[in-house]
Amino acid sequence: MEKIRVVVSGAYGRMGREVMKAVTAQEDLSLVGAVDKAGVGTDVSALTGVGGTEVVISSNLTETLQKTKPDVVVDFTTPLVVKENIKAILEAGVNGVIGTTGLTEENLAEMAALTDQAGKGLLIAPNFAIGAVLMMRFAKEAAKYLPEAEIIELHHDRKIDAPSGTAMKTAEMIKNGRAQALTPKPAPLEKVKGARGGDYSSVHIHSVRLPGLVAHQEVIFGGIGQTLTIKHDSLDRTSFMPGVLLAIRKIIKMKGLIYGLENLMD
Repeated sequence: MEKIRVVVSGAYGRMGREVMKAVTAQEDLSLVGAVDKAGVGTDVSALTGVGGTEVVISSNLTETLQKTKPDVVVDFTTPLVVKENIKAILEAGVNGVIGTTGLTEENLAEMAALTDQAGKGLLIAPNFAIGAVLMMRFAKEAAKYLPEAEIIELHHDRKIDAPSGTAMKTAEMIKNGRAQALTPKPAPLEKVKGARGGDYSSVHIHSVRLPGLVAHQEVIFGGIGQTLTIKHDSLDRTSFMPGVLLAIRKIIKMKGLIYGLENLMD
C-alpha cells in the first residue's frame, strides 16, 4: 500500500505536535516533513514521544516541499503567515488541509482562484472536531424556527484572532438557515463599548480568552417563552484529530477550495 505523504506546517505548536502524533500512528499515512519558525532542528520523535519518524523541524516551507514531495500539507500556524503558506503549498502542486483561522472572505476568494489555477484540493476548516461540525449543522436547522441567536465562544488566551473561525462560520450558517432575514433593531445603550459583542451576519458574537480553556462554543437561540442552547466543548486537542485525518485522506481525491469539514462528511 502506497502511503499518503504528509508535511506538517506549524509543527512545533501544540496542534502541530498532535497532528504529527496522529499521522505517525496511521498505517496509510507517512510523516515526511515538519516546518516551523520555532524549534528548528528539533527531532520530531523526541518532541512527540513517537519513535521512528527520522524527521526534524525545518524553517523553510518551500524548501521542505521540494525535498520531501508530499501529497498533503497540514497547516496549523497563525493568521499572520497562513496566506503565504497556502500560496507556497499550491505553487508546489500539493494539496492542503488548513486549520489556521483568521482568513477573511476576500482571502478565501483569493485562495479559491489560486486553488483552481493549481488544479489541487484545498480544505480550509474553522474546526476539525466532529462535534463542532454537528453543532453548526444543528444551529442552522434551529435558525429556521428560532432566528434570533447569539454566540459565546471561549478559547485559550494565546489565540490571536477574535471572533474564532468557528463562531463566524456558525453565524453564516445561522443566517443561511433563517426562513427570512431579521429586521434590524435599534442599537441598545452600551455603557461599556463592546458589551454586546460583535455583530456578524445579524448574530452577536462574544469572545472569551482565558488560560485553562481549549475551544468551546455556545449558541443560544431565543423565542417566545423559551430558549435553546447548543453547546460544544473540546477538552483536549486530540478531539480535532479524527477530522484532520479524514481531511488528509479525502483532499487528495478532490479539486478546488472546500470551506468547512462538513463538506467532506456528507
